[in-house]
Amino acid sequence: MTTVRPDVDPELHALLADMPLMTRLDPEVLAQLRRIPSAPVESLLEGRRIGHREVTVPGVGGARIPLSVFSPSGTPRATGAPCVLWMHGGGMVMGDRFSQIDIPLEWLDLFGAVVVSVDYRLAPEAGGTTPVDDCYRSLLWVEAHADELGIDPARIVVAGVSAGGGLAAGVTLMARDRGTPPIAAQMLVCPMLDHRNTTTSSRQYSGGPGVWTREMNEFGWRAVLGDLRDEEVPAYVSPAVAEDLSGLPTTYIDAGSAEVFRDEDVTYAGRIWAAGGQAELHIWAGGFHGFDALYPQARVSSGARRARNDWLGRVLSPVEGTSE
Repeated sequence: MTTVRPDVDPELHALLADMPLMTRLDPEVLAQLRRIPSAPVESLLEGRRIGHREVTVPGVGGARIPLSVFSPSGTPRATGAPCVLWMHGGGMVMGDRFSQIDIPLEWLDLFGAVVVSVDYRLAPEAGGTTPVDDCYRSLLWVEAHADELGIDPARIVVAGVSAGGGLAAGVTLMARDRGTPPIAAQMLVCPMLDHRNTTTSSRQYSGGPGVWTREMNEFGWRAVLGDLRDEEVPAYVSPAVAEDLSGLPTTYIDAGSAEVFRDEDVTYAGRIWAAGGQAELHIWAGGFHGFDALYPQARVSSGARRARNDWLGRVLSPVEGTSE
């Protein structure tokens, strides 16, 4: 019997009619998708006062992790700017540091934030904890180079979308457990948090073509985890299995009502509250996975981006005399 599911927002549904949706994700399809180049970042930067440079940082086993650094006006600021460490989406099997980069670049424009985007290694070539380790080492580099970047190390926000949102959550857990560096906030946009794939929303979005279905999600997790059994999966890779969500920085989580990750994201926010933490949660009616990244012009997308921007503005500029 087909499981009923929330409808996609009518405006988004009309926009999706022109998009070729995937019916499956397998090694052959993944290879084809990886051959599609990212949109040139220069087109996003044209006409904007944004400096861009490329650096690499050392990873596990002598690997070099590429980072893209975007700074307001092209030069480090004299006073400490906020910093966003950005992790891209792509199911941990595709994408690069320029994927969805328009989202954090909006925060550069609004808040003067320095944006550092991580080109973490992808599964299945680099599975297990490698992707999250790459992101954590990038965070350490940001803290160590705060003066050079012109940032305030007390205002580092870890953020990501989809797989990148899951990696951001894993990095935040890792930083909490290791005691460094401090993270001011985590922004988790439709995050991929739970390898178990057992929620109601996971079952609702199974079968048929889609932006990201249960079956595609299973493929991504298999690529990352290989043959690991549930009890062997590290919480830094699948944050939903973390036993303790206390001591986390203030958190923003959003998702659409019409997507696989809806229920695991709601549960994660609830567990942060249960542990005494602060989280803001938005579930956008009719939103499919990644709706505002694909169609930022849609009304529901504008609302989602505006809500994120408002929250981040409050986090980065707390009311005088109070603290987050």
